[in-house]
Amino acid sequence: MDSTLSSLYPDAVPPVLPTQRPASLCALLDDALQRHARQAAYRCQGATLTFAQVDEAASALAGWLVQQGLQRGERVALLLPNLPQVPVAALAVWRAGGVLVRLSPQADDILLQHQLADSGARVVLVLDALAARLAPLREELPQLRHVVVCSVGDLLGPLRGAWVNFARRHLQRAVPRHALAGAVAFRHALARGRSRPAMLLPAPPGADDLAVLQHTGGTTGAPRTVELLHRNLVANVMQCAAWVSPALAMIRSGEQPGMVCALPLHHAFAFTVCLLMGLHLGCCVILIPDGRDTTALLETLAAERFHWLPGVNSLFSALLHHPAFDSVDWSMLRLSVAGGAAVQHAVARQWLERTGCPLCEAYGLAEASPAVTCNPVDATGFSGTAGLPLPGTELQIVDAAGQTLPDGMVGEIAVRGPQLAAGYWQRPHESVRSMTSQGFMRTGDVGRIDEHGYLQVIDRRCDVIRVGGLPVYPSEIEDVIVSMPGVREAGVVGRPAPEGGDHVVAVVVRQDPGLDEAAVLHWCTDHLTGYKRPRQVLFRDTLPKSAVGKVLRRELRA
Repeated sequence: MDSTLSSLYPDAVPPVLPTQRPASLCALLDDALQRHARQAAYRCQGATLTFAQVDEAASALAGWLVQQGLQRGERVALLLPNLPQVPVAALAVWRAGGVLVRLSPQADDILLQHQLADSGARVVLVLDALAARLAPLREELPQLRHVVVCSVGDLLGPLRGAWVNFARRHLQRAVPRHALAGAVAFRHALARGRSRPAMLLPAPPGADDLAVLQHTGGTTGAPRTVELLHRNLVANVMQCAAWVSPALAMIRSGEQPGMVCALPLHHAFAFTVCLLMGLHLGCCVILIPDGRDTTALLETLAAERFHWLPGVNSLFSALLHHPAFDSVDWSMLRLSVAGGAAVQHAVARQWLERTGCPLCEAYGLAEASPAVTCNPVDATGFSGTAGLPLPGTELQIVDAAGQTLPDGMVGEIAVRGPQLAAGYWQRPHESVRSMTSQGFMRTGDVGRIDEHGYLQVIDRRCDVIRVGGLPVYPSEIEDVIVSMPGVREAGVVGRPAPEGGDHVVAVVVRQDPGLDEAAVLHWCTDHLTGYKRPRQVLFRDTLPKSAVGKVLRRELRA
């Protein structure tokens, strides 16, 4: 790493990772499970699960998977919201020698069938409320031999869990009837697995074994599947843990760090930060089953102690605009990490004013496990950049031919580091095409490195709008529009112009019902250069978003 960059690191953060690292996620996390055995690992719907309980349940489920004949390298899929079953299942799959495949509960049936077929998943764990969707797909998935049906209350304790399951089935009627032949209940799988001695589990995975098949977000096009090895994820957890250490040092001595997990665990950001790093650092993670329910989220936060809130711009914005925001005690918040999408200056300003904790923007992508850069966590304000490369990570800005551009010039961001994925699942040619001759992976994101070495992410390459031959970056225009009083959210895309090229179209969600197109256009005239100004403003009640909260510009264009 460049010594100039490492000099910008907080004192507690090493510029490189240690060469001796745990060989696998099992080795990394088993150590944490033993060190923190008596502490709370997860809080969910008022129930607490200790590290020891997570450990025991994971061993039981691993035993059941081995009983079913799961072979090393075979895939196990999860179709679950944020519940304690997710970390239990992840640990169990790796202990049994398998590969984890995470699926989005919001995926439509066509995408769900494709991802199950493409991964070749042999086992799937599914929430009971989603099981009816899976039933008609099984005929098209001959490799899918085992289905485990999970209920929300399964790991919430005998009394609370039984009440939660009863209420969901019979009072809320949230569990449709389904016919999944041969399906096994999660709790029955645990009971059977406990009869399998742990000594009969296979040998632990190695550093170069496949750990996770991670689907990309697909915010701009068709999703792809990334191959993440154990060593990739171990490296990224250790990079992130080193980076956040100054913020954790600000927590009162002897107090267990509390982290909120409102982002979906099937997404790479939440999986690495909230699940893997949460376990590694001994955090108590507050699991929010549906982070899109802002009212329920704030009700939970008002009743919990927490120090750490990972999120995306849309999550922070939704919290700020909710009338119950001030019902939460934000005084203990030490770290607000924002990733997944660009943070808008208006949101960052309001968040600091109302919580006293600055938004710390980071940058990553599924192919990098996912964390690549982050701002120093001891900063006192919002930088407007995506920060510095994490320890052991290198960045380049390259042109269309893959040649390195000087600092300050705009081009495609390229990354090299130990967290970089092995490639794309069953797409070897695409894996090769994504790499430069120097071993950097081209990200598809446009950015530049400023004079201080900080990365500024400008936009996705495929989202750039061409107006009169000049590039226009949607995120810049969105940032301007969202700073306007009366605007809640905005998305910007290009539409073909009669004279050739594109013209800019803004889609706006109003905070003020009286806001009209003329007012937005006037604001843009005052704050944007002529060719960047929208030619048309459309108003909508909501913007199409991915499960993690990114605006789906491909749907806006459609």
